[in-house]
Amino acid sequence: MSIYWVGDIQGCDAPLARLLGQVDFSPSRDTLFVLGDLVNRGPDSAGVLRRLMAFGGSVQCVLGNHDLHLLAVAAGAGRIKPMDTLDGILQAPDRSAMLDWLRHQRMAIWAHDVLMVHAGVLPSWTASQTLTLAAEVEQVLRGPELPAFLHQMYGNEPAAWQDDLTGMSRLRVIVNALTRLRFCSADGVMEFAAKEGANTAPAGFMPWFDVPGRQTAGLTVAFGHWSTLGKLDRPNVWALDTGCVWGGCLSAMRRDDQGQQTLLEVKCPPAQRPS
Repeated sequence: MSIYWVGDIQGCDAPLARLLGQVDFSPSRDTLFVLGDLVNRGPDSAGVLRRLMAFGGSVQCVLGNHDLHLLAVAAGAGRIKPMDTLDGILQAPDRSAMLDWLRHQRMAIWAHDVLMVHAGVLPSWTASQTLTLAAEVEQVLRGPELPAFLHQMYGNEPAAWQDDLTGMSRLRVIVNALTRLRFCSADGVMEFAAKEGANTAPAGFMPWFDVPGRQTAGLTVAFGHWSTLGKLDRPNVWALDTGCVWGGCLSAMRRDDQGQQTLLEVKCPPAQRPS
């Protein structure tokens, strides 16, 4: 039995198939955690969703910003962007089944002593608080208020967490932290314009995992979202988005039944870098 954590797939079904074939993944024996951005920008988002859905309970996913964007577009709450490749899902005969499966995935997961999110965790949040706040969004995604939520989801404000936030302001901060965060200030103000490597932080900001006193610093956190970050030589910070859709690699961390951990990579076809 092995456990796998895989970074952003973004519609690249063929590399995912190669990775799973390379490790002889078996849904009856192994467990797969996907760290968000299952869809979009790659050539076969529908194939990715169908493959993961077929694995049943052996796969668990957190949602990324592209996954939420798909739900918004499908609900008429978001617009298709020039680089989007979502038509294969939106025009599919099994569209409803794929969208329903997607909205029942998680926003954060704690399992096997690993905290999993798509993008990041605000420095003031403990693991317990992160899961509780993620559950607030999960409840909306699965309920009748989903269309209203998706119509108000986009936006950068509020830029920081406060415990007394309510309504859509509260949900938007949670979503932005879990699915868009790269840089923030020491007191947790999020910055969304900078998208390059860790050494490109704007003045007054730093990578979220470098904030002094971060409440989750003593835990292992696995995340994706940051393809320009590069490899981190840090045993408790797993950055697993290595830019598959942009011609990099699809990366996964494997933990076998002896507890040994191995970083796996499958090279992906060259593609245009994000603008």
